[in-house]
Amino acid sequence: MSSFYLTNRVALVTGASRGIGKSITFELAKAGASLALVSRNEELLKRVSEEARKIGVKCLYEVFDVSDENRLESFIDDVHRQLGSLDILVNNAGAYETSSLANQPLDSWRRLLEINLTAAMRASRAVVPLMIRKNWGRIISVSSISGKTGEPYGAAYSASKFGLIGMSQALALEVAEHGITVNTVCPGWVDTDMAHDQLNSAQWCELNNIPLADSEEIARLSVPQKRLIEPEEVASLVGYLCTEGARGITGQAINICGGLSLH
Repeated sequence: MSSFYLTNRVALVTGASRGIGKSITFELAKAGASLALVSRNEELLKRVSEEARKIGVKCLYEVFDVSDENRLESFIDDVHRQLGSLDILVNNAGAYETSSLANQPLDSWRRLLEINLTAAMRASRAVVPLMIRKNWGRIISVSSISGKTGEPYGAAYSASKFGLIGMSQALALEVAEHGITVNTVCPGWVDTDMAHDQLNSAQWCELNNIPLADSEEIARLSVPQKRLIEPEEVASLVGYLCTEGARGITGQAINICGGLSLH
């Protein structure tokens, strides 16, 4: 791919301050895209924004929780007004919680669906009219292999990630004739703080009958490639889906998991 294949494009990335979102931000910045970034962590988001600007691209950011409906849609309006476009949406913000379904508090169930699914719907709903006007757009959402096969003691997470795939497939069909592609990427175990927090959760290990001291190694060995995926690998896939060469790829849920899932 050309080094600057996204020059003159504007990309919005949610959950951009760390992990996969941070790597996606830098991938798109290196490709020349102007950026709009969202996260709840002001210190980390400011640092990512400063690093992106050093690459040589415009970068706006705002600190808020994507479950805040008014802030999300207002920020999208601001981005369009200040940067003149909004061509790429990466719905990456996500949350995880361990619980048996029988003990799942309704408030936490609703919160996970709000962050992982409903926020992506609201952001997609807001950007689609802008993309239709230009007859070009890319909407990419970060789901999970747990969005294809249910994860025990993660029902809310799996439900939200299944929903993200279904929503994306439906939207892909709705906007296909407008030059807009809509896809999901489905990571397995990725070397991020969120994954390590899960693997080092005493509750998660107890429910899954995994020794806490061995959980990270068990996760690594569960992957046929015997490694965790690097965030940069996911970012590279997202970057490719933004290219003209990927214009025929839409409505797909693409695994990036080292062979952990073949579904």
